[in-house]
Amino acid sequence: MIMSRIEAPRDEQTGNLVDRLRAALPAEAVLTDSDVTASYAHDMASFCPAGVPAVVVLPRTVEQVQHVMRTATELRVPVVPQGARTGLSGGANATDGCIALSLIKMDRILEINPVDRVAVVEPGVINATLSRAVMEHGLYYPPDPSSWEMCTVGGNIGTAAGGLCCVKYGVTAEYVLGLDVVLADGRLMSTGRRTAKGVAGYDLTRLFVGAEGSLGIVVKAVLALKPKPPEQLVLAAEFASTAAACDAVCRIMEAGHVPSLLELMDSTTVRAVNDLAHMGLPESTEALLLAAFDTPDPAADLAAVGALCEAAGATQVVPADDAAESELLLQARRLSLTALEAVKGTTMIDDVCVPRTRLGDMLTGVERIAGKYDLTIGVCAHAGDGNTHPTVCFDAADPDESRRARESFDEIMALGLELGGTITGEHGVGVLKKEWLAREIGPVGVEMQRAVKEVFDPLGILNPGKLF
Repeated sequence: MIMSRIEAPRDEQTGNLVDRLRAALPAEAVLTDSDVTASYAHDMASFCPAGVPAVVVLPRTVEQVQHVMRTATELRVPVVPQGARTGLSGGANATDGCIALSLIKMDRILEINPVDRVAVVEPGVINATLSRAVMEHGLYYPPDPSSWEMCTVGGNIGTAAGGLCCVKYGVTAEYVLGLDVVLADGRLMSTGRRTAKGVAGYDLTRLFVGAEGSLGIVVKAVLALKPKPPEQLVLAAEFASTAAACDAVCRIMEAGHVPSLLELMDSTTVRAVNDLAHMGLPESTEALLLAAFDTPDPAADLAAVGALCEAAGATQVVPADDAAESELLLQARRLSLTALEAVKGTTMIDDVCVPRTRLGDMLTGVERIAGKYDLTIGVCAHAGDGNTHPTVCFDAADPDESRRARESFDEIMALGLELGGTITGEHGVGVLKKEWLAREIGPVGVEMQRAVKEVFDPLGILNPGKLF
């Protein structure tokens, strides 16, 4: 309904749009070369349609973003906000004739305050850059998506991104205290706070986190920081079945342990990593569980968790002795998605999150689905919070295999909902999962969310075609 209020500009309108944008933007900030604009058409997701932008704009200031939105409102042109385009749901995919609004040039860290334990940043700051900068002050910014060396804070906010450390530290939403947001009509609004506490009015800050740029353009964020923790130590435990590994996860959490990381790799993933990197991981294992602690005495915590793993049936438990050995163990997990991509050349990475108690059922179900569709599907998971990443490997040049890949992907999402889970834990909805969002939240939920969208974006120009 909202999308019907706009349409892609015709050729004569595009010229007017570009002239209007250039009236208050530097020449280098407005890109119109078709080869260049085509490179901004999509993110890293498979099976997600993408249009061709009429123009790409790379602002450096809030005022420039406001000019873009005022122009877009006046001309009824859709705007697709973008960061580094490392997303996996098509949330940054262009629509035909849109303004692709790339915020990567707004990349300043404006403030790091060790007393208030906050950082104030622009949306184009790279996650790893921020993490390293605050560490110099003895502070820690926990959210660490796998693409942290490339992804931007603005993109992390747009998708409510997670990462390996979520089991202890939580997702991006828990670190966003306040935002400056340019609305669809160009007005600037500030939400939230920079204080440790604050409950004034509706929590509009959390409303923008995970909204995928559909309600406004984030131009500044106040982020909470934590004291830098001690160096973590890692333990690797091998299991003869995924059920035993998932039982170990439940035992660890039930016992009250708070690992800084609790990750699982199934046998398909282990073999793929070995094939890619020759790491010598035991290919006889059916599941590899990695646990880490950044406590004052991590060795003692690892010993306790190791005993629980053995009680659950671990065939071997190997605790690291130091940070270097820990990093070597974690390298296998970090290579998982790259290794699975190398199996067939193309992957669809699912992002289904289930209750920890249903994690074993989820992995067993994925194995059944892989057999049903005669596909290679590897699973790596943030096991400590139930967030699984079943990764469907397929040959994109084979139409039948591509069809089976898409059907298996949908069946995995259906399994997640059946087990009491959610269709996305950290990647977002974008284009890829918008039909499934409606199934998860129901018709009343869709109606209410569309109503919220219309309040902030009555013309439907902000990232149309995403979420709903």
